[in-house]
Amino acid sequence: MNKNHKKILNKHKILKFLLLSPFLISIPLFNNTEVKSALEFQWDQESGYRKLKWFQKNNLSKARNTIFFFFRPNDRKESLLKITLKIPKTFKTTIKEEKIRFCKVRIGGYETRTKCIEDIPADIELNEDNTSLDIFPYSPIPSNKDSYAISIKVFNPKRTGLYQFHSFGQYFGKDSVSSYLGSATILID
Repeated sequence: MNKNHKKILNKHKILKFLLLSPFLISIPLFNNTEVKSALEFQWDQESGYRKLKWFQKNNLSKARNTIFFFFRPNDRKESLLKITLKIPKTFKTTIKEEKIRFCKVRIGGYETRTKCIEDIPADIELNEDNTSLDIFPYSPIPSNKDSYAISIKVFNPKRTGLYQFHSFGQYFGKDSVSSYLGSATILID
């Protein structure tokens, strides 16, 4: 090939690139779907971490939200006398005791919604700095096939990020020591 022919081919390649690049850059803007991550990252994989199932109705910052922390049958070894939920200090929002429920829950799926079926009578104590929530059911929570949940109605914090809530439980007939039940990592966008 001669030099003139090579220059013409190079000009066509540059012209094609310049004409197609705005179209290629704008393709992600046409797709307005939201992608949820199926991967959960934990800092320390060797620490005996147990992932607890949870559900939230809204994950946007400063939005009204209902968060469910589930205790499924495989999360409980024996009957529970007390459940403690450790709330991260960075989860800066006002939590009121009136907006907290402990209930028997139906965990939703593709066709059904997550909702409380029956309230479980319990004393609920929230410490002053909103970092710990203690639930004392009037009768022990049995280790049967029912699922239970802590439901919290709250306004999401202004700051986005991952918030890790840890759950501890005191089993019936054991010492007065609480055992680690698991953790749930909440995402606020």
